[in-house]
Amino acid sequence: MTKVRVIVFVLTILIVGTVGTLASLYARGYRFNPKTTAIEPRGILVANSDPNGAAILIDGDLKTATNANIPLPPGTYDVTIKKDGLITWNKRLTIKKEEVTQIEVSLFPQAASLSAITFSGASNPIASTDLTKVAYAVSVDPQNLESGGLWVTDISAFPFGFSREPAQVTDGDASESSWLWSPDGREILLTTKTGAFLLDSGKFTPQAQRVNVSSQKKEILADWQQRETLKTKAKLNKLPDEIRQVFESATQNITFSPDENKILYTAVSENSLPEGIIPPLPGSSTQKQTRDIKIGNKYIFDIKEDRNFEIAKATQPVFWFPTSSHVVIPEPNKVYITDYDGTNRQSVYSGQYVAPHAYPFSNTSKLLILTSLGATDTAPNLYTLNLK
Repeated sequence: MTKVRVIVFVLTILIVGTVGTLASLYARGYRFNPKTTAIEPRGILVANSDPNGAAILIDGDLKTATNANIPLPPGTYDVTIKKDGLITWNKRLTIKKEEVTQIEVSLFPQAASLSAITFSGASNPIASTDLTKVAYAVSVDPQNLESGGLWVTDISAFPFGFSREPAQVTDGDASESSWLWSPDGREILLTTKTGAFLLDSGKFTPQAQRVNVSSQKKEILADWQQRETLKTKAKLNKLPDEIRQVFESATQNITFSPDENKILYTAVSENSLPEGIIPPLPGSSTQKQTRDIKIGNKYIFDIKEDRNFEIAKATQPVFWFPTSSHVVIPEPNKVYITDYDGTNRQSVYSGQYVAPHAYPFSNTSKLLILTSLGATDTAPNLYTLNLK
């Protein structure tokens, strides 16, 4: 009886150990190859898309639909994600054994629809630092004198499809004025021919009640700049010293992605980002990067993966898309959304508009653009470009 128990115990250990080993190998991507009758290493491609249910093609062969895990032998593959009515996504990926390579794909419509936000004309829309609001001027209408002035529209996300109507901040002729947002988006500094006025962006202040702060303008702007600098410095302090020093000495116009894991910046002097300071992550991007930064270029640095990519020229406006994996690049007559590594440059709008005024909503569903739709005899208006 004792021998039987020992045999059962040993068999149990062997079975459990074998099953556990096989499960471990399977989880690490190993698969049985019937051609070689051997268990061979694989890497796993995790392909997710928004919207999901898109076809996944590997080197032109249809494999499955997103969202899916695909085991692949180590190697380089051309991956295509496509769905009817949407712009096709392509990228060459290197799959490594026992590593998970994850792609998060946003698919955009081939023909996005437009919806008007303003109807009486709009000019010089300026987005707040956090891309949640846009301030713009409306010309004074002789038939409706109260409609002119400075207005604000909200481009932040609202639940259940709700939206907030544009709100007037102040009245009067703002056509030859300029305005700047405070770092927190709560105030607007309006500069007109008659003076400078600090306005609450969340309420209406009539001309008669505006307070001229021209004598304090320099101090206000200096304070705003200091607040922005301190906020950026606090975020940069989370980086290793060797990398932080490069950003502090050789870059400007630093903007963190919404999830704060990537940095969009402009190089103002030549330098090189040191390697090996941040431990590499399994499954990191295999796209070609640029460690040597040069004057005149914009770059994106991925903090988690310690990868640096050239994205545009310094003079080119670039805005973060809310996914943190894409940026919006407005050019004359075209608006592009591009992966943060510079690949998959997708034209989501082609036509006449007032460049570079194309700003992303924070829920990824829309862009705000300024256009007259090609008309030469009417003032441009603000439209939403629907991406969902």
